[in-house]
Amino acid sequence: MRSIGAILIGLILSHSLAEGEITLDWDTIATLPADASGQAHPGVAGPFAGRHGKALIVAGGANFPNPPLWETNKVWHDRIHVLLPDTANATWKNGGQLPFPNAYGASVSTEDGVVCMGGDDGSTIRDEVYLLSWKGDKIAIETAYPALPQPCAYGSAVLIGNTIYMAGGQSGKTLNTALTNFWSLDLGKKGSEEFQWQVLDAWPGSNRAFNLMAAQHNGYDTCIYVMSGRRKSTEADDTPEFLSDVWEYNTVHKTWRARANVPRSVMAGTALGYGQSHVYVLGGADGSLWDQVDTLKDAHPGFPKQALVYHTITDTWTSAGPMPGNHVTTTAIAWDGGFVIPSGEIRPRVRSPQILRATPVPDTQGFGTINYIVLMVYLLLMVGVGVYFARRNASTDDFFRGGKRMAWWAAGCSIFATMLSSLTYTGLPSKAFAQDWVYAVANMMIPLVAIVAVFVALPFFRRIDATSAYEYLEKRFDRRTRLVGSGLFTLFHIFRMAVVMSLTGLALAAATPITPMQAVVIMGFLSILYCALGGIEAVIWTDTIQTVVLLGGAILAFILLMQGIDGGFSTFLTTAREANKFKMANMHSDITNAQIALWVIILGGFGQNLSSYTADQAVVQRYMTTPDEKLAARSIWTNAVLSVFATILFFGLGSALFVFYQSHPDRLDPTTVTDQILPLFIAREMPMGLAGLIVAGIFAAAQSTVSTSMNSTATTIVTDFLRPINFCKDETGYLKVARLVTVVIGLLGTAFGLVFVDPDVKSQFDTFVKVIGMFMGVLGGLFVLGVATQRANSTGALVGGIVGSLVMVYLWQYTQVNGYLYTVTGITVCALVGYVTSLFCRGSSQPHQLTIHSLRN
Repeated sequence: MRSIGAILIGLILSHSLAEGEITLDWDTIATLPADASGQAHPGVAGPFAGRHGKALIVAGGANFPNPPLWETNKVWHDRIHVLLPDTANATWKNGGQLPFPNAYGASVSTEDGVVCMGGDDGSTIRDEVYLLSWKGDKIAIETAYPALPQPCAYGSAVLIGNTIYMAGGQSGKTLNTALTNFWSLDLGKKGSEEFQWQVLDAWPGSNRAFNLMAAQHNGYDTCIYVMSGRRKSTEADDTPEFLSDVWEYNTVHKTWRARANVPRSVMAGTALGYGQSHVYVLGGADGSLWDQVDTLKDAHPGFPKQALVYHTITDTWTSAGPMPGNHVTTTAIAWDGGFVIPSGEIRPRVRSPQILRATPVPDTQGFGTINYIVLMVYLLLMVGVGVYFARRNASTDDFFRGGKRMAWWAAGCSIFATMLSSLTYTGLPSKAFAQDWVYAVANMMIPLVAIVAVFVALPFFRRIDATSAYEYLEKRFDRRTRLVGSGLFTLFHIFRMAVVMSLTGLALAAATPITPMQAVVIMGFLSILYCALGGIEAVIWTDTIQTVVLLGGAILAFILLMQGIDGGFSTFLTTAREANKFKMANMHSDITNAQIALWVIILGGFGQNLSSYTADQAVVQRYMTTPDEKLAARSIWTNAVLSVFATILFFGLGSALFVFYQSHPDRLDPTTVTDQILPLFIAREMPMGLAGLIVAGIFAAAQSTVSTSMNSTATTIVTDFLRPINFCKDETGYLKVARLVTVVIGLLGTAFGLVFVDPDVKSQFDTFVKVIGMFMGVLGGLFVLGVATQRANSTGALVGGIVGSLVMVYLWQYTQVNGYLYTVTGITVCALVGYVTSLFCRGSSQPHQLTIHSLRN
């Protein structure tokens, strides 16, 4: 064993981290069309540009069309070009003319068309705003838009939702009129008297024109980034100052803060948000040759041909690779997973007619033979466990409760693995990476809930010798209530399986060549196989193995992260603390805030875990697998201890990922999402073999949840729905049905998992929390109603369950309430409505020995 440990440690310490490189694939999709005489188009600077449907619109602009360029005057244009790049030869259409020649305004693409704002007509700075829309064969111009608060050109704008934000620019022909302006226009108010520009508080920095703007998520909220530009250095000096500062505006909190400067000025360039947390800067002038333009003239080399990329979470800049040309004074447009940059200026007085396209290149690093072997060995081992325990299942009691012969520590590991799903494995580190440790507080509620589970829930379920947790509801109320509870549980776990497999599939796609769809199928098929064969014993023992794998893998990942951080553990602590990554409390009262309030996480975490440990068959079923109540209690305490340890480990892992990628921003992959940050590290930074082990850990976490859902759902269907109607003649028949139901539930969960694959989900953990709350709140409320009160009856329970369900749907569809409040809200509404209804309506009630009051006897 010592020699194996030495080899492993040596492998870790000798591993050299991968060289990172963020690149773009560039090509030219078209050039601006020639004029009526056949003369090649010289290109334009400052055009209004955007997309409407499948049409690329390029309108107006200015250029020096007649050589020699240095002896002619600038010409302003009104012509509108429309490119249909989806056609075989990227066909250009004549879009007509603008209302007047115009250039250097701001433009954004909306569902209705391209909104054009302000501009310069050659003699005057304009304030008009109008819409260009492609109607299939012509451009329609709509002018029913409010004018800007003041004339403005050489600024930028972005669209977030239905709101346009515009910043920077100048109100006159000279740079000394550069603005410190920040305006917004809500397109949703079009047609009303409120459809007007709003003047908002601007950034605290200096005025500027030729600035860049981009919209992107910063880990908490959607933000606007105002960057670079130029302004007049002094009133007496005409030399401009080239700016490189960056300001972030939080659209939720309406606040500004300074962020890391651009490595160089990118004045007049283009910027665009990409993915979930990156901003690409695709050009810009650095001002290095500003005072030599008249001397160099045609010998001017042009602007720096190096793209940049900014990561909003780590607040870091890095290179995005070389560019074939640097087009300034134009607008970058999101297009089919990449960007289109139409025309623009490539050096003083020289324009380019090219329409460039840039597409981010994903990292396609192979998974490796050794990693595949490690992963396959693990997966085959899980199937082998199922085959081994298949011969021990002679009855449904064996299949559902393991004959009450399970070791308490294995049952504890199984509860832990069930509750700590793959969404936790990848979701918690991504939460800590993008935000802080606030969500860790929720898991710290587990030891408190364990007290309730051990001294309240466990005695009830052991007392009635329950196979299904919902047998309690029939004994306390009536059969209808039992079926409602069992039905809600069944729906919850089918959707739970789907969410776990689909989002885990997305995470695994970052670490392996396996597609999300393939990962879902593999997880579903293997879980069905060993779960249907081995029953609860196979589930519990595979959960135990999976607990070791997922915790061991996380520990190894943390060790490698410390190795990759310059300065190791001390630098990790210092950097994470300075970035406020260890924060565990937000002291406010807003229940919709992405920076979740402390009271929300405490109340929500307690409610969520209370429901899971008292009303979730997947957990309660473990209470019944040990020989006696004392050993079952040990399993609950084992889970509580493991949960606290895992919480510290996974949140520490997320903070370490933040510090690592802040030191190595070039190793981030913009084509991945935030929830893939741990799999990204696994794929690119881990030595061969260990990567396969960690990926096996992610599979392990997913399969522990999925297999548990299959077995526990089959338990409720057979026990709550089929046995009471004598569906089978003997125990052998019920065992066969149990296996068949397991397969059917597994297939349903897998099918929904394939449907739910969605790469646009910003946080799989947040999604999972909402899914839990939607169902477990009402289930928890039914159990609280039955256990805590003697007056509650079946009518009250049913009414409480219905009202609680309606409230859950309302919260989900019509509010921005944080998902952590779903469960506690469901519990409260269901219990209160159920109790009040019971006071006024008759119904079945059997409180004797089935409420908390009986525990005193």
